[in-house]
Amino acid sequence: MKRNLQLLRRKFFDIVIIGGGAFGACAARDAAMRGLSVALVEKKDFCGGTSANSFKMIHGGIRYIQHADIVRIKQSCRERSALLRTAPHLVQPLPIVIPTYGYGKSSKMFLGAGMLLYDILTLGRNRGIKDPNRKISWSKFLDKEEVLKLFPGIEKDGLTGAAVFEDGQMYNPPRLVLSYIQSAFQHGAVVANYAEAIEFIKSGNKIEGVWVKDRLNRGVYNVRANTVLLAAGPWSESILKQSIHTPEINQGAYSRDACFVIKRRATHKYALAVQGRTHDPDAVLSRPARHLFVVPWRDYQLVGVWHVVYRRDPDQVSLQEDELSEFVDEINTCYPNFNISSEDISICNAGLVPFGENDEGDKNLSYGKRSRLIDHAREHGIQGLVTLIGIRYTTARGDAARAVNIIAKKLKKGLKRPSTASTPVYGGGISNIDKLIHEAKAENIYGLPDEVMKALVRNYGTKYGHVLKEIDNDRELGETIGNSFVLKAEILHAIRHEMAVNLDDIVFRRTDLATGFHPGNAAIALCARLAGRELGWSVDEIREQIANVENGFIKIEPSD
Repeated sequence: MKRNLQLLRRKFFDIVIIGGGAFGACAARDAAMRGLSVALVEKKDFCGGTSANSFKMIHGGIRYIQHADIVRIKQSCRERSALLRTAPHLVQPLPIVIPTYGYGKSSKMFLGAGMLLYDILTLGRNRGIKDPNRKISWSKFLDKEEVLKLFPGIEKDGLTGAAVFEDGQMYNPPRLVLSYIQSAFQHGAVVANYAEAIEFIKSGNKIEGVWVKDRLNRGVYNVRANTVLLAAGPWSESILKQSIHTPEINQGAYSRDACFVIKRRATHKYALAVQGRTHDPDAVLSRPARHLFVVPWRDYQLVGVWHVVYRRDPDQVSLQEDELSEFVDEINTCYPNFNISSEDISICNAGLVPFGENDEGDKNLSYGKRSRLIDHAREHGIQGLVTLIGIRYTTARGDAARAVNIIAKKLKKGLKRPSTASTPVYGGGISNIDKLIHEAKAENIYGLPDEVMKALVRNYGTKYGHVLKEIDNDRELGETIGNSFVLKAEILHAIRHEMAVNLDDIVFRRTDLATGFHPGNAAIALCARLAGRELGWSVDEIREQIANVENGFIKIEPSD
């Protein structure tokens, strides 16, 4: 993939998509697979916002049992299954343990009834999933001794055992979004990062495209299209207010969802759900409190999620010291044996998602229910514009399909809907991920460590060999960077084939350098030198690129 804003300017498209997160990327893939001519523009880098900062969970909808919301249960399960089918290198099952206590709403009987109902409602959850290690198991129970062996520090008073269900977990959220972008590109979409949509092109009450600012070369281009899909997440309302001046467009409620990476390896594969300090006011059958999760992920553990009503600029998402202390105190109170301090946190992730109607400062928060899909012709009399503000990474594929359905109908094109729920994403044509990893290790002619080969397969799927080709011309590129499993070859591959144009694109979203912790100044400097040599950066530009990477880590601000 190469940035080609001149092609964006010259061509007339069926649809131009604003936003390169999970929802925009899925929409681009869906529309391109239908045969529509597609442009996608993203003001920063692909998956540079909320999608990159998620808790890495693929929710199958079991929580909606509490809400008696059968539609959301089936939708979430369907989307989880689609991800396990189409991106088996990037999504896997995650068993989650919920301890049970005494009688009533925390008992085995109560939880067991809910999980049995969920299993029945989702009987088709493994349909079409070839890899046996990607199938979602039936719910089950553990006895008290089994639970204490896994989690010796949980509350023992009244403990009767645990219920276990499986959800999904992403190996690498940014690379999953990138695989959708690459799939769209393969089907003819023209995509560009650092291309900011600054204003709609209007003719009367019809939107005919967007003015796009090239944030690298500072030119302004018009990208013309029959329709526009706005999929810019929490930035969407501000774009609408600036461009169409419709008083009915109100800023929705958003939650700053925060979670943390703990540099501590789990001893087993099970996640733990513990009851936090808040409850769900919307639940029909609510348990005593919402759950916080301690989750094994790669060589780390994840802790979250904490929700805070957020009404500030989405470009300025941050955490304050007192909030971090409160989060640490809550998880240590709920699960004392975990015993973490703020120093144990290696990475803070925070992003904005649509939420229910809440007042700032509320503790028991109402979750958002569904993605917002607005046909502006119907709602505001504005032709050629559809807005999709997604609520969960899990539902991106399905919600994007709904948005493209509306647009295809407007275009009066009787196109067959693509099988995006079964067609593998770029690199995802894998029948058995463990077998592919074994083959990659066996065919390793470069003498690379097994863990490096495993990481390549997990991140690139069937396309891992494209990275290795870089080593053929320069054996030095087979060396790893710092203490990571990241090859020097991945830096050049990201620039030459994956549209990485800045250092933070490489460090945060194309490679694993900053996946679980700050890789260290020496590793970042080495990466900057490799990228600078390829992209022709001056010494001052390299220094600026390194500073931008440091600013890319979520900031912990002093308390007000």
